[in-house]
Amino acid sequence: MSRLVRATTLFALMLQSLAPAAADTWPDRPIKIIVSQAAGGTPDIICRIISDKLSDLLGQRVVVENRPGGANVVGAQAAAHAAPDGYTLFFATAAALVSNPHTYKTLPYDPVKDFVAVSMVAKNPFLILANPSVPANNLSELVAYDKANPGKLTFATDGQRNFSGILATWLNKVSGANILQVPYATMPQGVQDTLAGRTQLTILAIPSAAPHVSRGALKPLAISWTKRLPLYPQVQSISETFPGVELTGWFVIVAPADTPADIVTRLNQEMDKVLKTPEMVQKLADLGFYTEGAETAQATSAFVKAQYELWAKIVRDIGLQPE
Repeated sequence: MSRLVRATTLFALMLQSLAPAAADTWPDRPIKIIVSQAAGGTPDIICRIISDKLSDLLGQRVVVENRPGGANVVGAQAAAHAAPDGYTLFFATAAALVSNPHTYKTLPYDPVKDFVAVSMVAKNPFLILANPSVPANNLSELVAYDKANPGKLTFATDGQRNFSGILATWLNKVSGANILQVPYATMPQGVQDTLAGRTQLTILAIPSAAPHVSRGALKPLAISWTKRLPLYPQVQSISETFPGVELTGWFVIVAPADTPADIVTRLNQEMDKVLKTPEMVQKLADLGFYTEGAETAQATSAFVKAQYELWAKIVRDIGLQPE
């Protein structure tokens, strides 16, 4: 019996000694990052820019695999069920991790249990825009005008279950306004109607809004962040009018749960190097995204958790029922 115990103990020690050795050799083959949207979209473009730089630092190819479909569900499911070995990562959107869980009754993945945070990537605030005919230059004036002139304002959005629609509904909720929402199958048509004055308000990402703002066709009333942007220093943040209110898009990199901690740490460190280069900061800003580096894996995890809870509150506050 004592021989059996000694042999079992020796075997366990051998396994323990092999575990870090396997992690030390990572990566010894290409790494895949799953993007849950089609090639050519903003998430795909940003992920490919990052993957090129990450390849140089890791000494292995980092390839992008597009898995579009189902409002980010197809890609998220594929990443969640991948082997937790550091060779499959997920370029996760806010929709995949924090809004889908509260707007869908069921998902084929668990955004909390199936992933481990690796790094922050960037945040994407939106501009709340008005046709120049609207006699308001900020949110306070907009709300006051709506209350004094009920029924005169309409919001062009991409639907009540999508980002701009949820933000418009939430603004009504926190401000006490009652601005009618007009949903569009495609936002370009909604923007055209706002430019023409058929609707008075819309919400756009900064790159999409910039041409209209620069020529005075639309005026920005607020940015959906907690701070002002250097590009538009005169535009107030939403939180200046409604403290604590912030609703932005963002990207993080996550890995399947149980991915070794030392691999997560290495990835986080290399991502921080990539994101803090002036070239990368500028490229992201040109696309309307703002980065302060990878932060830590723990800070990224805390951010995603806070966003998950925020979206739960938003959906509850506006009475949106999961489908």
